[in-house]
Amino acid sequence: MSNDEEMEVNEKMEVEMEEEDVDNVKEVYLPGKPLEEGEELVCDQTAYVLYHQAQTSAPCLSFDVINDNLGDNRDTYPLTSFIVAGTQASQAQVNNIIVMKLSNLYKTTNEDSDNESDEESEDDENRNPKMTGAIIKHQGCINRIRSTTINNIHIAASWSELGKVNLWNLTEQLQAVDNDNLLSKYTKENKSNTVTPLYTFSGHQKEGFAIDWSRTSVGVLATGDCNRDIHIWKPGDKLSEWKVDQRPLVGHTNSVEDLQWSPNEPNVLASCSVDSSIRIWDARASPSKACMLTAEKAHTSDVNVINWNKNEPFIVSGGDDGFIHIWDLRKFQDKIPLATFKHHLEAVTTVEWHPTDSAVFASGGSDNQIALWDLSVEKDNEEAEDVKEVPPQLLFIHQGQKDIKELHWHPQLPGVIISTAESGFNIFKTISV
Repeated sequence: MSNDEEMEVNEKMEVEMEEEDVDNVKEVYLPGKPLEEGEELVCDQTAYVLYHQAQTSAPCLSFDVINDNLGDNRDTYPLTSFIVAGTQASQAQVNNIIVMKLSNLYKTTNEDSDNESDEESEDDENRNPKMTGAIIKHQGCINRIRSTTINNIHIAASWSELGKVNLWNLTEQLQAVDNDNLLSKYTKENKSNTVTPLYTFSGHQKEGFAIDWSRTSVGVLATGDCNRDIHIWKPGDKLSEWKVDQRPLVGHTNSVEDLQWSPNEPNVLASCSVDSSIRIWDARASPSKACMLTAEKAHTSDVNVINWNKNEPFIVSGGDDGFIHIWDLRKFQDKIPLATFKHHLEAVTTVEWHPTDSAVFASGGSDNQIALWDLSVEKDNEEAEDVKEVPPQLLFIHQGQKDIKELHWHPQLPGVIISTAESGFNIFKTISV
């Protein structure tokens, strides 16, 4: 890629913030309901504390939030976030890992507000969100990307459509997006073409999507492929040295779609598959005997995604059947979910528990909507007739993106969700969470 081409890529990475006028919204729209002649959908900005949109030159269908050193529980606006994403470009385009800094994220301006602060009344130009990005050339589309920190160094693992898993040191890119002079130098010196992986594993027989870093054991990684194989990684003495067990975990009979390490047990791993099962593994056991528990028919078809609750023994799963199931691991052998929700109209492609509220989670799918849920909410007998078909646990429906692929709660920005889809990124916080 020439300097001119790289500059063009960076120039295209501009944040778009759309603030729509809301005029007399008379009813809440439920997905799937046909619109009457003359009706149109309008976003109610008053339902958001924060709402911004962003686009890159090619769709990024997987990303991860990078934990930063700006502090936890940040609620002073404007906000800043760092993320790493991977492109799925057309054959005519080059694929890249993009390290991004999203900054100047102000609260959503509500015209109905009578008590705007001086900060909120600044001119629009100063309130525009900003996005800077440093790219790394990547061989093949990025199926999925996940980040971790090892010895204060940010590392990303990328699943390539070419069947390889690469590890990357993001130090230089993070420094560049946080400093205009360094970013200019990074671009002029065409650094994106010279960065090489710390390590590459080519032992998978096919490409894959499943990948997760352990939260309890530094540097431990699990990767799963479309050939049903799961491999466990452990770090060596150097960042360029990794020990990958060549013996895959034995159990699944079809593609492994997602992996999740337990947030509390160092050797316990969960997986889900196209074979419609969810399995719990003990990584200490031999690969042929590592599977401890199995829900064979967890969904009626492909199980696409799972997520492990940070504080409770719950796993949430989403499948091609559009169902969301909540599993209590204390009763997993019963193979009956604790709770089931059927709200999404198409496949569920992403689920994630709230970082601190054990009852709250978010789900997204191919039906172009993200739903926020609260398991602690019970049905009200005096529930309004116009929402009687909506589960009482459903807090909020977010729309506006096309073919949603991933969402993540920001662990340091309370209530903030970042989501990605074919149509780009959304960064938002609702009034409900």
